[in-house]
Amino acid sequence: MRVFISSVRKGLEEERDSLPGLITALGHTPVRFEDFSAQATPSREACLAALESADVCLLLLGPNYGHVFPETGQSATHDEWVHAQRLGKPRLVYRKNGVRFEPDQHAFTRIVEAYATGVFRDSFSNSVELQTKVVQGLRELDSKPSPLEFRRLAQKPPLIWIANDDRVHSSGSSQDSLLELHVLSVDHPGYSAREMDRLVDSLVSRVRGTEYIESGQALNLFKSQHHAAVSIENDRRRAWNKPQSGEIREVRLYKTGQVSTRATLPRDQMGSILDPEVLPKQFAEMLRLTGALGILQQGHVVVAAGVPSDGLISVDTFDPHRSRSRAQPLGFGRSVGIYRTEPDESVSLAALETGANEVGRDLSRALFDRLPT
Repeated sequence: MRVFISSVRKGLEEERDSLPGLITALGHTPVRFEDFSAQATPSREACLAALESADVCLLLLGPNYGHVFPETGQSATHDEWVHAQRLGKPRLVYRKNGVRFEPDQHAFTRIVEAYATGVFRDSFSNSVELQTKVVQGLRELDSKPSPLEFRRLAQKPPLIWIANDDRVHSSGSSQDSLLELHVLSVDHPGYSAREMDRLVDSLVSRVRGTEYIESGQALNLFKSQHHAAVSIENDRRRAWNKPQSGEIREVRLYKTGQVSTRATLPRDQMGSILDPEVLPKQFAEMLRLTGALGILQQGHVVVAAGVPSDGLISVDTFDPHRSRSRAQPLGFGRSVGIYRTEPDESVSLAALETGANEVGRDLSRALFDRLPT
């Protein structure tokens, strides 16, 4: 495995220097900023690119938060943590004992520890103890089977499909075809009025706290008798003929316990695009955002996805640099409401974190199987 070492150097000099040789001795490849900081690309971009190439992120939490980048308002280590989470990278986290954390580092540590599901965490007092625990963590990770556990469903789940719901609260422009992803706990009794009120009151802060939403994006809360929705506004002006990547536009919570997210598909001047290479990654991001909300915390869940059939959507390759000159929309001459997956299994909560990439691939294949040939 390629093991990315993420930490501030100040206050952790001895510990950082003790790890590359150990990781190499275990048969893996250490990756750290000291090895590639003298590149033509900015150090932050180089670090994030190196993280993308790694198989696991090893995070050390020491007393110092580090330099804050004006572009993100966060330190390099904080940026790396968020990026690793978005990529669905396995993470090993080790916190140093007996040191006083800076206020910003204390706040960052609380964020890290809030994502405890599926994240290996431990502590250490010195470099020798850290080395012992890193050996254990890497060996467990190297031999760990898939975190996903599947169970056959005894009956069809009571999922709510937004595109078929007459009470739909519109978000996104009229030319956007919104991908929908739904997660429902198995045998969930639904929320009482008191529970729903409490969750609705915290829904905006939960969406913001996932860090999947840019700090400047406006969040608007909408409430109905059956659900609450947070719409995510995009104020950036873009030329109509420029390709645009897919973006998350809405998070919904239903009284039934269903958590739904909607996102635009990649698009260009010819309409929205279902790209077999892009769609699994988009599903994985939506799954991880759902998990990061902290609403679904135990048991198995049912996961399903769909896309409306009446929009200008075509199966094609998305090129972020060039628009297509022609396209063949799926919905031309058809109106079936929504193309959707039909789940017959439930899956463990790892689907919303470490198993998101695998479930995203399965969802993508299942949805393409439902499309007209």
